[in-house]
Amino acid sequence: MYRARNWTMRQIAGYGTGADTNRRFRYLIEQGQTGLSVDFDMPTLMGYDSDDEMSEGEVGREGVAVDVIDDMEALFEGIDLEQISVSMTINPSAWILLAMYVAVAKRRGCDLHRLSGTIQNDILKEYMAQKEWIYPIRPSLRIVRDTIVYCARNMRRYNPINISGYHINEAGASGVQELAFTMANARCYLEEVTAAGLDVDDFASRLSFYFVSGSDFFEEIAKFRAARRVWSKIVQRYGARRPESGRLRFHCQTAAATLTKPQPYNNVVRTSLQALAAVLGGAQSLHTNGLDEAYAIPSEFAMKLALRTQQVIADETNVANVIDPLGGSWYVEALTQQVEDEVWKTLDKVDEMGGTVAAIEQGWFQRQIAEFAYGEALRRASGERVVVGVNRYVDREGSEQQIEVHKIDPETERRQVENLERVRAGRDATRVEAALAQLVETARDESANLIPATIAAVEASASMGEIVKALEGVFGRHTEAAVF
Repeated sequence: MYRARNWTMRQIAGYGTGADTNRRFRYLIEQGQTGLSVDFDMPTLMGYDSDDEMSEGEVGREGVAVDVIDDMEALFEGIDLEQISVSMTINPSAWILLAMYVAVAKRRGCDLHRLSGTIQNDILKEYMAQKEWIYPIRPSLRIVRDTIVYCARNMRRYNPINISGYHINEAGASGVQELAFTMANARCYLEEVTAAGLDVDDFASRLSFYFVSGSDFFEEIAKFRAARRVWSKIVQRYGARRPESGRLRFHCQTAAATLTKPQPYNNVVRTSLQALAAVLGGAQSLHTNGLDEAYAIPSEFAMKLALRTQQVIADETNVANVIDPLGGSWYVEALTQQVEDEVWKTLDKVDEMGGTVAAIEQGWFQRQIAEFAYGEALRRASGERVVVGVNRYVDREGSEQQIEVHKIDPETERRQVENLERVRAGRDATRVEAALAQLVETARDESANLIPATIAAVEASASMGEIVKALEGVFGRHTEAAVF
């Protein structure tokens, strides 16, 4: 663990254009950040170009806007992709962002096997919790399968998926539900990829996970410890022989849902304790939230303070000097076992329903999350669940703390759209059309891998929206059925 090296300190960033976010990256690297993490705006997440009518008012607001390969180039200008790990938080359009990232690396002459990082690419939890999707479940699973297979063969150090409990928890699930539902998704991905002919030992070690570190200090630590035990047993059931296949590696983020607008400086305390729980639980990578994130994307000051929080834990507390420092505690060991037992019960229930996809289609996960979230809302409203500054120790009216927040540049959308128009005007339209036609042809062959054709399309300067629309004709578009 940390006696060899500390966890990766990976503050997430993303706003405006690629060049805007690149400046924030450089600032964070100067402050001692050791890994990059990218947030994308809503149009990019949903596969719309910045000039689409659906994108109006959202370009660059809650993440960086990426339409074409030139935007990806600007995002990582002056950053050595072989030397720093890059995580990209994106799901339904993740494979296109991976293609752009690979294309930029190839332009620079990078060895793809030296690239490290991840795309989130966990589409199943979108249907459960976060609700960002483009295509129906089964073709979306095929895309995830193709990214895992491609990376296993061409990018040995890269994690092609970051199986995420974070968003399940933020949607309202309990910590135990977060872990159990994440493991249900992980099993489904194992099944998809092994069915495609890849041995579990050829890719399992590159599957990574993403969990929340919430406010229940000991339960969170137990959750992380239980996660390692459950994952090790799961991969053994799929025939894993190498120890590396069963080593669960996870990124952790402190809980955004716990941040409050009232008394925002309390968020520093919340985040510090949540970060400490992540470290005591053994996270390999950590993002600490900014104190102002209940208002807007974090300011430079808030991000610097959040990074300093990690650095204080790493360099001043000495907690990193001990492997599993709470191991052997009667309470922590009992709680770890309790969490693990509950996870296996849930996985058995999913099996009874026919597996993860069938349970999603029946609305089971969605109902479980909604019911727990509703109960939590009632407990907060009644004061049973204390939220300091909100339902207890409330400031008198007019005495709220004031903080500086990040300001959005009103010219961002115009600048981004103008750049997209320049790219379209200067590219070879015939080459784009041929690349998109080849991509569609590849999509029609279920056994073919989509990633090489997608890389060719982005290298021709096809846009995100053009690629998504081209495949819509093959895959269709997902509409959620009523599940209550």
